[in-house]
Amino acid sequence: MGEASADRAVNGFLAAIHVGDLCGGTVAEVGRSGVSVILDGFGARPLGVVGPSDASWRRSLAEAVVVGQRITAEVIAVDLDDGRVRLSMVATENPELWAFLKQLRRGEILAGTVAAIERYGVFVALDEGPDHPVYPGVGFITYPELSWRRFEAASEVVEIGQRVACEFLQFDTWNGEARLSLRATQPDPFPVFADGVAVGRTLRGRVTKMLPFGIFVQVADGIEGLVPLRELGAEPVAAPEDVVQTGDEVSVIVTAIDRERRKLTLSRRPA
Repeated sequence: MGEASADRAVNGFLAAIHVGDLCGGTVAEVGRSGVSVILDGFGARPLGVVGPSDASWRRSLAEAVVVGQRITAEVIAVDLDDGRVRLSMVATENPELWAFLKQLRRGEILAGTVAAIERYGVFVALDEGPDHPVYPGVGFITYPELSWRRFEAASEVVEIGQRVACEFLQFDTWNGEARLSLRATQPDPFPVFADGVAVGRTLRGRVTKMLPFGIFVQVADGIEGLVPLRELGAEPVAAPEDVVQTGDEVSVIVTAIDRERRKLTLSRRPA
């Protein structure tokens, strides 16, 4: 079979496969990057791929599958350009959890209790649905989705045992999680602030953070703006700490308001 004919055969086979389908096959290879699977109905070459995180949450990849093993897995992506089908064995290993997560819709409000705070985000034990077989909660909030306001630690926003209501963003098939947003349930203070100020206005604020490229100044509740290094004074400044310290009250001039990116740019240079 020529290359063009082979590609047509692959595309024709994959065209009949959809996300959510259950596919059977035989493990052809197990490597560090995942598992190759010869799918039933197409024996020419392996078209199925099971990633390391998609094989099992309870066992290592080497313990979960071996070459020659028959598997049944759920389709989580079809890549026609690459001629591959991404499969999840954890979907069939945890059918109740998978079915619960699949039926959730973006924008839906889910309630639960903060179960754990980690350096990469917050786990939420949801009131509805099954427990996660590995993690302390099925719901997960990344740091950017915790609050519209700047914070240094998640404990400034939530605490373990706290009741929360969050907006569902998406089903994370890698980890079997419901990605959530706490800040989406709260009003965004930036549009209201932007409606009341204009470029050129002078504001008072407190220095909240200093970085090599400038300082952040809080000019209203939940609103911080960046004063770039070059805008810290009339004369060139080598480092922010040469002219201000964290906690200082300063006067700043609004030089730019970016509503789309929620960015406020400020200056301490005389107009």
